[in-house]
Amino acid sequence: IPDTGHKYYLQFTTEDYKSGENAGSCLATVLFPKTKSPAVVSIKCIHTKDQKQIQEEDNRLYQKIRHQTKPIIGNNIPDSYGNIEPALEPAWALAVAGSSYIMWEKSTENLGYFVAQVKSVKQWLRKDDFIEFDYTVLLHEIPTQEIISCHMRLTWLPGHPLKVKYFCASDNQGLEDGSGMESGSAAGILHENF
Repeated sequence: IPDTGHKYYLQFTTEDYKSGENAGSCLATVLFPKTKSPAVVSIKCIHTKDQKQIQEEDNRLYQKIRHQTKPIIGNNIPDSYGNIEPALEPAWALAVAGSSYIMWEKSTENLGYFVAQVKSVKQWLRKDDFIEFDYTVLLHEIPTQEIISCHMRLTWLPGHPLKVKYFCASDNQGLEDGSGMESGSAAGILHENF
């Protein structure tokens, strides 16, 4: 669009991050303004899983975390061989979901990000029903191949949007709020196939 920026039309499928099953298909338009403003995205998806099934998976994940006998604490997820300890899988699932907010906000027309590793995770015990984690995540920047370190504080309760606050080492600003406006699912994390 002259004097405005570039607009892209995308059609892609999503898959369940854990099982690899088809989770739906989406159509999106993305406008990257010429200014340093964030991209303007319009997206419509048709999900193959029904909402009840997604809620049940979220509740299973939530109950698994809530019924831990001690807070989850871990480092280097996945390890250098690509393995994730079963006890750390819930923390990894939430890290991928939370990091998607960071990647969404930091991505530009020429830069994209992928979660490379969770360097550290610590669960905080709360008196309310929410679960809360502190993470240090490493994001792989494409095409520069740089690894960006970000601190992320994540809170979640099924049926509510993830709340994500973060600060990345490459940023020169304070803590950013990357929280979603819509209810998100940590159990049914989506992976995009273009």
